[in-house]
Amino acid sequence: MKGIITVGLDGSLASAAAAFWAADEARLRHARLQLLHAWPMLGPESTETPFKSDQNQWSHRIIDEARTAVQERCPDLALDVALVREEPLEALLTAATRSDLLVLGSRDLGTLAGYFVGELGLQVMARADVPTVLIRSRQAPAAEDTGGDVVLGMSLHEPCDALVRFAFEAAARRRVSLRALHGRHLPAHAYNRGGGVEPYVAQLSKADAQLELTEALQSWREKFPQVRVEERVGMESPAPALLHGSAGAGLLVVGRRHRHHLLSRRIGHVVHAVVHHAPCPVAVVPHE
Repeated sequence: MKGIITVGLDGSLASAAAAFWAADEARLRHARLQLLHAWPMLGPESTETPFKSDQNQWSHRIIDEARTAVQERCPDLALDVALVREEPLEALLTAATRSDLLVLGSRDLGTLAGYFVGELGLQVMARADVPTVLIRSRQAPAAEDTGGDVVLGMSLHEPCDALVRFAFEAAARRRVSLRALHGRHLPAHAYNRGGGVEPYVAQLSKADAQLELTEALQSWREKFPQVRVEERVGMESPAPALLHGSAGAGLLVVGRRHRHHLLSRRIGHVVHAVVHHAPCPVAVVPHE
């Protein structure tokens, strides 16, 4: 653990909300918060240049406003600032190597449009070696508000220890319940010739999935006895199951396979759907 959380700032309302969320998370973790703004056209800093004519005036304003707001919210929080002359993507990925968590704002286009995740956010999620959290402007938490439950999306097809640990630790810090969700398609033999679903087969399939989920979480329940766990299985596609099951949540945690081959640096369709439409902040956790 590096003890640093980095939030990327661009002057938008979404990045301001991200700064608040990151500050609260840093307080919960007893970590340092780094406010990062990157712009390749930054000029050299000079103490002799009047502020009103400083070509970096806008960048300084972004950092200063965020720092003031965070210090008012969390006056005892250890805080660093970084104003970097670099492309934002490269600056964020470099910061990730020195951080435990990246936090980014996402533009809010309303309930119908859901998340608007730009190319930068998608590339950071796909390439960062640490968890990335996406926040919309209207999801800015009130001071001292830990929000709703933590929701964990599990596939059960492969080991995902880093993902599960992140979710349990998040729930433990917030002192909230953990909702473990698993979405699964009905098997082909669950459908009859008329296109309907055989209830008995559907019930057996759900029971099997429920048993697998319970077994996958058993050791984690023992490691985190203070966390109340609720298990849910939805017999539908994973993405809709997660979106339906995350209503009222404070944080949705999903995983991304961590591959080092550059051609495989992408997010899956489930993560893509979730980060565009989830009703709460989303943490994307890379795992083997």
